[in-house]
Amino acid sequence: MSLIQVQNLTFAYDGSYDNIFENVSFQLDTDWKLGFTGRNGRGKTTFLNLLQGKYEYQGTISASVDFSYFPYPISDPEKLAMELVEEVFPDCEYWQIAKELHALELEEEVLYRPFSTLSNGEQTKLMLAVLFLKENNFLLIDEPTNHLDIQGREIVSRYLNSKKGFILVSHDRAFLDGCVDHILAINKADIRVQKGNFSSWQREKDREDQFELQQNEKLKKAKNKRLFTA
Repeated sequence: MSLIQVQNLTFAYDGSYDNIFENVSFQLDTDWKLGFTGRNGRGKTTFLNLLQGKYEYQGTISASVDFSYFPYPISDPEKLAMELVEEVFPDCEYWQIAKELHALELEEEVLYRPFSTLSNGEQTKLMLAVLFLKENNFLLIDEPTNHLDIQGREIVSRYLNSKKGFILVSHDRAFLDGCVDHILAINKADIRVQKGNFSSWQREKDREDQFELQQNEKLKKAKNKRLFTA
């Protein structure tokens, strides 16, 4: 276990007058299974890119782990799947990848087929399996369910639930509920970390939104009362 510490993170794209993040601070445990949520355009992909060191920023991001992004580019789809596994993880032993494939209900014979001949679901499972073999590695998993059917989503959800150390972006709420134990949420002004799955986070957010709405309504009534009595 170690920590990923984000302190006073401020970032804006070149030429933009608006910051995507401004003085954001929080910390993550590298053993956590984090679901990443927030409205489109709020900065989820940007933050994942910042973790990978793709952009310059103000503040600090410190971590003692390596970050790996899913999905990653395949050098040559015509190569055998096993060759591509060895490219990503040169020290991989056969029993290691076979164990991961078994957990993902994927037959070992896929390793001896050209990657291009695997179904999209098989490719997804294989690429995830390889990343989880690497030690001292924290995964940034971006929409892994795009090419999975319902059964495939259930299998991958169980697989991720058996792992630790990742941030998962997914619009599938049931999928998130099945495999995360913390939520990383981008809000209007900050990024928050909350223990629990997506449903527990949503319930808390709904309560906060309702409270804010009630407070605004009280302020509005008080203002109207002052105007009326003035």
